[in-house]
Amino acid sequence: MIDEIRQLTDSYNTWLRDNTDIQAIDDFVEITTPFLDRHNDHMQIYAEATSGGFLLSDDGYTIADLEMCGCKLDSPKRKALLQVTLNGFGVRNVKDELQVSATEKDFALKKHNLLQAMLAVNDLFYLASSSVASFFFEDVVSWLNLSGIRYFPNVKLTGKSGYDHHYDFVIPRSIIHPDRVLLSITDPSKSSVSKAVFAWTDTAVAREGESRAYAILNDSERILSSTVLEAFRNYDVHPVPWSDRESVREELAA
Repeated sequence: MIDEIRQLTDSYNTWLRDNTDIQAIDDFVEITTPFLDRHNDHMQIYAEATSGGFLLSDDGYTIADLEMCGCKLDSPKRKALLQVTLNGFGVRNVKDELQVSATEKDFALKKHNLLQAMLAVNDLFYLASSSVASFFFEDVVSWLNLSGIRYFPNVKLTGKSGYDHHYDFVIPRSIIHPDRVLLSITDPSKSSVSKAVFAWTDTAVAREGESRAYAILNDSERILSSTVLEAFRNYDVHPVPWSDRESVREELAA
């Protein structure tokens, strides 16, 4: 099992390298990644040389795109959520441009963190829907609290690759169960599945079977694709549709 997962992790790194395009544009370097945003466009970041290393940026695209699509981040609650999201990845918001400083030593890690932050902020688009009564993350927090489930919020775990992966909740081990990590996924799409599966695959190898993963999936607005559910199961991530959350309440509380 470990050898198989290690091989899959190596395959992912090869795929990432082979599907990344780099071009020079004036004083910047444009990095086009294989990751897709909600428009199915390849995500791009920009690198600029500085005296201490490099400045990596999304050139303001992520937040500008949200606002153009009707998701204004002008309320105190949404501004706070944006800041919490960015803090989780160590990314700055400078005049609506997502930025992170990097050196040659930590360039790969900082690039990874910026892309994760862009994907997480991109997911805030689904707050624009008038039919969404409250943030999905807050709904999950409320359910965990009401169910008496103990947890640590917003935890980073380091994978075998050396990259840090963000988990919304970690439930500490008990006599019956190992540590359980939870991801709340507002928009269960191909992109979000790919991100979650890589994070868990990388984390699971490093933790050598000492944790179990759950993906809490928002099915309030759409029927979940069987492909999405199967993809999670294939990589030992237990998919939990929000409508079926009670089926794992005792398991998580134990």
